[in-house]
Amino acid sequence: MKDILFKSPTLRKAVATAVLQLSEPVAMDAVLNKTVPKGDVFEFSRAAGLLAIKKTPDLIPDCHPIPIEFAAISFKTEKLAIYISVEVQTIYKTGVEVEAMHGASVVALTIYDMLKPLDKGIEIASIRLEKKSGGKSDLKTDASHIKTAVIVCSDRVSAGEQEDRSGKLIIEELRRWNISSTHYSVVPDEIDNIQTSLKQLVAEKFDLLIFTGGTGLSARDNTPDAISPLIEKNIPGIMETARRYGQERMPFAMLSRGVAGFVQNSLVLTLPGSTKGVTETIDALFPQVLHVFEVRKNIGH
Repeated sequence: MKDILFKSPTLRKAVATAVLQLSEPVAMDAVLNKTVPKGDVFEFSRAAGLLAIKKTPDLIPDCHPIPIEFAAISFKTEKLAIYISVEVQTIYKTGVEVEAMHGASVVALTIYDMLKPLDKGIEIASIRLEKKSGGKSDLKTDASHIKTAVIVCSDRVSAGEQEDRSGKLIIEELRRWNISSTHYSVVPDEIDNIQTSLKQLVAEKFDLLIFTGGTGLSARDNTPDAISPLIEKNIPGIMETARRYGQERMPFAMLSRGVAGFVQNSLVLTLPGSTKGVTETIDALFPQVLHVFEVRKNIGH
């Protein structure tokens, strides 16, 4: 099964359809008049479809078990055709396209089974996914224009005693969202050094400043202390989201003191110094955090 541990739950929707083509008018009459010997075609097939939706991971090996929070099956007839529509919704890490299509296929097969004694020429004409929504693929943001800087806050890296991994990983991760870092630097974990770097980059009109390191509880973890006094518009939900995401995977994530907000027109984010912490924070925040630039643009800052 595909690894979805890094994903966050979002509202997912999918609509699938199926079409049955009858060949005998007597069969359609029986459907509409509810005189099919095996029972009410629509009610029987609806029940079968709902069961199929919920049982999808039991039958499709690579499908994840998903909490089905809404499912609806509707029918429409036109001449000798029966149109089936299946809608499925959930709040989860992965989509419900297969669940919707599985439901549509079982509804169609149930109707086929119930009508085949009346119509030897009945056929399932199509089963298809009509639409889906949810997930990061829907959060399309043009980030190519965002001028970005990555700043590593570390005494050891600054002194050449240790190789930087977190800053370079951030640059690599940002490429997934078409963001090219135009500035990379390393500063000692000193309040004055961090503040000087921040003020200089803001003056150079960088849109996004990502500081990594120094968000913990040791005596040398000074990044939040340096940046917090300079933030003019705090955005607490950003780091609340990162901490929640991290704590679902590691309980100690609640100890992170990361902060986020605007300094003039620059969005400042503070990420942990570990590569695991960096990866999890990027997964938690991107690309949705980039929406702040659209909001700021629309309201004229």
